[in-house]
Amino acid sequence: MNVRELALDTLLAIEQKGAYSHLQLNDAIRKGRLDGRDAALLTEIVYGTVQRRDTLDYYLAPFLRKARRLELWVRVLLRLTLYQMVYLDRVPDRAAIFEAVEIAKRRGHRGIASLVNGVLRTIGREGLPSLDAIIDSEKRLAVATSHPEWLVRRWIKQYGLEETARMCETNLRPPPSTARVNRLRATVEEALDRLRAEGMEAVPGLVAPDAVRAAKGNLAHTETFRSGWLTIQDESSMLVARALDPSPGERVLDCCAAPGGKTTHIAERMDGRGEVVAVDVHEHKVKLIEQQAQRLGLGCITALALDSRRLGERFAPESFDRILVDAPCTGFGVIRRKPEIKYTKGKDDVAALIEVQQAILRAAAPLLKKGGTLVYSTCTIEREENEEAIARFLADHPDFSLDDRLAERMPDAVRPHVQAGMLQLLPHYFDSDGFFIARLRKKVQ
Repeated sequence: MNVRELALDTLLAIEQKGAYSHLQLNDAIRKGRLDGRDAALLTEIVYGTVQRRDTLDYYLAPFLRKARRLELWVRVLLRLTLYQMVYLDRVPDRAAIFEAVEIAKRRGHRGIASLVNGVLRTIGREGLPSLDAIIDSEKRLAVATSHPEWLVRRWIKQYGLEETARMCETNLRPPPSTARVNRLRATVEEALDRLRAEGMEAVPGLVAPDAVRAAKGNLAHTETFRSGWLTIQDESSMLVARALDPSPGERVLDCCAAPGGKTTHIAERMDGRGEVVAVDVHEHKVKLIEQQAQRLGLGCITALALDSRRLGERFAPESFDRILVDAPCTGFGVIRRKPEIKYTKGKDDVAALIEVQQAILRAAAPLLKKGGTLVYSTCTIEREENEEAIARFLADHPDFSLDDRLAERMPDAVRPHVQAGMLQLLPHYFDSDGFFIARLRKKVQ
């Protein structure tokens, strides 16, 4: 099976089964036994087609007026081929069209192949319809950046048109490849030297002091990673353990911990001394935490399968010095990594997740010692899940207050974005994931 046919199957699995793009892609690369070049092309076509889905459909619409009952696989084939024609300079149009027609012949019949050929060649001859034809500016932004219109309108209300436009455009770019250096094994400089010796092009991170960025190559495929010097993690995510600021010898609870990136960072910042209890509702994901702890040489982590809304059934009141609630969320801050979520999440998901987030916070709060620290984080930019969630929690828990010293624990570049103990990073600020962090203190009296 060639790369484009593999891309078609991968995109259909994402569309029909709701599969996560990164997992489906990894599976396709493994089963297809693709070399580096083909794997890169497959990744580009799959991610690009998902990221630009609505824009591609807008471009295709005038040429499909006579094909209302188009089968899904034909539509997806047209999308992925048009993506190559519009966005990939190194793929000649004639090569992309030829491949599409051949696939149409094998999967369908001559009539479908003729339709695919006709639509694509007509677009090549007549050009794409202009986005300027969309009069409504908010709708035009939604189509141009392939985001749901309801979501764009919602973000504009929260952040304004200019910030929303920059955020939507950033969501179309590939995310940077970053990793955290295990401070118990190496410094950033030592890790960079070792990566360069392996042939990697890597530089220090832009924001987090523990971060390295790959300019070229895959950090997860290096011996530096395999030997426990690195953890693959976005830079904004690295700020969470820094906000929690744990000390050696403390007992720390990490709720919703899988796959363990923040758990292991907490343990590293404790110099491997004390106890980090990592809880996740999924049994199979608990194993991922244990594997990470073993690879990094961190023996102070205890991983458990448990619904964090039921923490009180397992742990005694005031039995932790610090607690991290990295809450389940809509994930609108990581659309670059999981582009399908912008199509699959709706307004109802936001409302449902808010209740889960509050339930976890209510369960975690009694377990924290007086004077202890609770950090709440999400990888979303939804104010209802972030600032408003904290306001609601504080209204119900007067024994907690926001810690206005959060800024002191953040890198210099991030401090201007901290307000009253809360930090909201949008994806275009530092080319990182969109992330929210709030630091709370439990009052002594």
